[in-house]
Amino acid sequence: MFWKTLGAAPHRALFLLGALQALFAATWWLLELESGLGTLALPPSALLPGAAHGWLMLHGLFPFFIFGFAFTAVPNWLDGPKVKPGAYIGSALLLSAGALLFYAGIYWPGLAAPAVLLHAAGLVVGLAGLLPGLIGSSAADKRHAWAIWLALLAGLAGELCFLGWLHAGTPRLFTFGSALAVWGCLTPIFLTVCHRMIPWFTSRVLADYEMVRPYPLLWLMLIASLGHGLLEASGQAAYTWLADLPLAAVALYFTARWGILHSFKVRLLAMLHIAFVWAALAFALSAAGSLGLLLGWPWSGGYAPLHALGIGFFGAMLIAMASRVSLGHSGHKLEADGLTWLLFWLLQLAALVRLLPDLLPGIAPYRLASLAAAIWLAAFGGWAWRYAPLYWRPRADGKPG
Repeated sequence: MFWKTLGAAPHRALFLLGALQALFAATWWLLELESGLGTLALPPSALLPGAAHGWLMLHGLFPFFIFGFAFTAVPNWLDGPKVKPGAYIGSALLLSAGALLFYAGIYWPGLAAPAVLLHAAGLVVGLAGLLPGLIGSSAADKRHAWAIWLALLAGLAGELCFLGWLHAGTPRLFTFGSALAVWGCLTPIFLTVCHRMIPWFTSRVLADYEMVRPYPLLWLMLIASLGHGLLEASGQAAYTWLADLPLAAVALYFTARWGILHSFKVRLLAMLHIAFVWAALAFALSAAGSLGLLLGWPWSGGYAPLHALGIGFFGAMLIAMASRVSLGHSGHKLEADGLTWLLFWLLQLAALVRLLPDLLPGIAPYRLASLAAAIWLAAFGGWAWRYAPLYWRPRADGKPG
């Protein structure tokens, strides 16, 4: 019964595995940081800890939630058939096998490449599972769905670059792969999902709400995101402000037009709007850091823009969106209880703490990074405790799925 229920809908197994990976990745990084501080001792790693941390967070975590969401939402957007169980179960198994093996690969170098290859195979299975619906659908508007699929393809290319770096040790491959992961895959996906879902969710809650969803501005954001990635990968970080400023401006425009001030009437809706504010902040910080490099300012951003994007935007949006999907597809009311609301704000604290060493240099960066990891672990640990049981229990309303 447990396994049958867990496989009854795409989001169930993938969200559960994603929640576990959010805990595993944060736990390993917290231990690594504490080892660097001398409070405990880990075995010497075969991979650079920063590179391993980057893979675990960019490639090893978010695809679980992205595919869980895409397998659930995209068929509804396209008015098409549901994704076949072989696709979402196969993808979940390969992604989880690759992520789990990667932890061993951090210390035994011969295992890292097979781990990444297994994980990449999970991406291929997921992409293949989504493709028939995209091609065969007669829906008038397939733009959001195609944007997500193409961004996932860019993520696969980024993972193959990481695999090439493991094999050849070429720094350019690592840099290009990281840029593809952040600016070719994750940022376009999160922006596309927000463009599609935040106005729609808001229209379902607020009366007399005008949905603002212009495609030209979405295309501008996606092009600017890719432009940032290309500039960064080519060593032109001093000029990424050319992409960052339009990104920040459009994100601020959407923040205002989507009605953030009215969203606080409903916690679950406010979580989506608040998370999107981090996108504007991250792009603004990135622009400031790039201009700092160009003009020789004493501050050039450090990791602040990346963590504002990764923890603030991606992490907070993940909790907000996954909570809504989990409640709605388990037959529960679309209401964020007090614990969910608290955990969401706890993640905001994790983002702020992680930004401090780069915003205020010289204030114990390793200690604050360790604290931020611990807060992330507490937030996602609480979230997993609250929502994981929904994935192995039948729907509360008795419906299938």
